[in-house]
Amino acid sequence: MSGPEMITLGCRLNAAESEAMRMLAGDADDLVIVNSCAVTNEAVRQTRQAIRKAKRARPDARIFVTGCAAQVEPERFAAMPEVARVLGNREKFEAASFLPATERVRVSDIMAVRETAPHLAAGFAERARAFVEVQNGCDHRCTFCVIPYGRGNSRSVPAGLVVERIRQLVGDGFCEVVLTGVDVTSYGPDLPGAPTLGQLVERILRHVPDLPRLRLSSLDCIEIDERLFDIATGEPRFMPHLHMSFQAGDDLVLKRMKRRHRRGEAIETVHRLKARRPDIAIGADMIAGFPTESEAMHENSLALIEECDIVMGHIFPFSPKAGTPAARMPQLPAPVVRERARRLRAAIAARNAAWLRSLVGTRQRVLVEKDGFGHAENFAPVRIAGGRAGQVAEIRIARADDVLTGTPA
Repeated sequence: MSGPEMITLGCRLNAAESEAMRMLAGDADDLVIVNSCAVTNEAVRQTRQAIRKAKRARPDARIFVTGCAAQVEPERFAAMPEVARVLGNREKFEAASFLPATERVRVSDIMAVRETAPHLAAGFAERARAFVEVQNGCDHRCTFCVIPYGRGNSRSVPAGLVVERIRQLVGDGFCEVVLTGVDVTSYGPDLPGAPTLGQLVERILRHVPDLPRLRLSSLDCIEIDERLFDIATGEPRFMPHLHMSFQAGDDLVLKRMKRRHRRGEAIETVHRLKARRPDIAIGADMIAGFPTESEAMHENSLALIEECDIVMGHIFPFSPKAGTPAARMPQLPAPVVRERARRLRAAIAARNAAWLRSLVGTRQRVLVEKDGFGHAENFAPVRIAGGRAGQVAEIRIARADDVLTGTPA
């Protein structure tokens, strides 16, 4: 083993930042770094479970815990006997944090941070897909969300630095780049000239002409500017796949969540996208069993899956996070929350199966990742025979099960 062992939970941004930490920590073979997630209580539980499992597997290793859960609840992780050090989301990018003489808990006020990503973190998926951080933090205060307190306020990476980093990755052989952030569509207002995400994407595509494939991580539909809309629907190098942070399909629930869009705006956004680019695949984040959600409100979320043709989804059973407004609202019984999550997952699974079947017989360009597996441009998962990691293969889809199976076109 060379260098620290990384255990990453949560979002793509965490995956990117884990790679940056791996490089900062150097050749510390005795180190395990757990990059935590705080988005739900279950995510925090999984983090604690991962720490204990890592210590059982490597009793002599030093275990450092960082990420959003460590930032929000440093004392909780410091109390674990398995943990050697707790690092905040700022401190995890300071080389001094990984030196032997550093104090056991290094967590500062994340709200005081005004810049982000001088390290231009990039996480790698089998040396095929690279995740590049362009934004961090969030200025919004959704009533269910603790992440702003783990990540701080929104701050953006200057476009020139992003372009240069992506140019380096393409030179290293990467075929696909995913732009990541906590609230990526809020990119730019803190930079000179207040550029938009659409302008950043346009600049990347213009100045890195050899980049074959560009994606975005989760988007807020209300903040898709016209320039980004035009690129998403008309630029072949921008992949036909968008993952939307919808969260719910009922207006009253959205209002109580303090979301900035309404149901009709979500539907209108998807319909406009598909009218211009019919093959675009829509994914979504949705929360089941938000406090005060009635059965009729839940049915509106179920209906949104059909109305927005959501073929991929992350469903989160609501769990109250201490300190958030939603934790103080009237809670639903846990069995109701679980059942509503099951129904949302089943509805998306049905649409996903139908979508995969519709692709049988088509030709797809698949980025090979590992073990004969990869993703098409629309992010459909595809099994293929052979193929080198990082290669884009022309595939004809022969069969659809839980994933597609293809043969060379």
